[in-house]
Amino acid sequence: MTENVRTSTADRVAEIEIHRPDKKNALTGEMYDAMSDAFGRADGDPEVRVIFLHGQPACFTSGNDLADFLAAGEAPGRGVGTPASRFLGVIRTAKKPVVAAVGGVAVGIGTTMLLHCELVYAAPNARFQMPFVPLGLAPEGGSSLLLPMVAGYQRAAEMLLLGRPFGAEKALAAGIVNEVVPEDRLIAHARDAALAVAALAPESVRITKEWLKRPYAGALEERMAEEIRVFGERLSSPEAKAAMAAFFARKKA
Repeated sequence: MTENVRTSTADRVAEIEIHRPDKKNALTGEMYDAMSDAFGRADGDPEVRVIFLHGQPACFTSGNDLADFLAAGEAPGRGVGTPASRFLGVIRTAKKPVVAAVGGVAVGIGTTMLLHCELVYAAPNARFQMPFVPLGLAPEGGSSLLLPMVAGYQRAAEMLLLGRPFGAEKALAAGIVNEVVPEDRLIAHARDAALAVAALAPESVRITKEWLKRPYAGALEERMAEEIRVFGERLSSPEAKAAMAAFFARKKA
């Protein structure tokens, strides 16, 4: 377990905190592995009924730590066995409800992972973004299938094609989050929701989640596998290399 992913269990809720605030909670391969392991343990623990995922009120996650992945030669999405793709598979197949609290930036996978959660709460300072196309890449995390389902085609097209940041109210209108709550109450409010679900009959909760997701489960598995393959191919494309070079040049400027 890495110090950048903190876990605890209390009152039948397994809490997973992304904790790398000095890097805006950018996700490394080690952090993905830690989150996958934490999800796996929670999903298999009969004492756990809900998984609660969050960062800090000022930051959820800025997405992939591109320098870490590119330096390691394990760019996110390149193949089924990478830490990022493993985590996406784990959150997709989690049997227990997942509650998330989002404050500050939620970039790339920081937004797409939310599409797999049952309840998502956002603070007014939340800023969502899926900048795959501007980076010369392709959607991931099942977003090319799930986002049109929850947001409608035109909203999904805008969010994925333009890849621009958008706020909590727009995320609420698009169905990505359930409720916008004050920043100073974000974590507590989301935790209370997790506790409320944990107090319900667990088998009834399990059946309901399974039925809600069953109509598109097979299509989602297939689409995510395709997304992972194409994402990896796009990483080697001239468009993506040029976009990445420009991105790092802007960071150094």
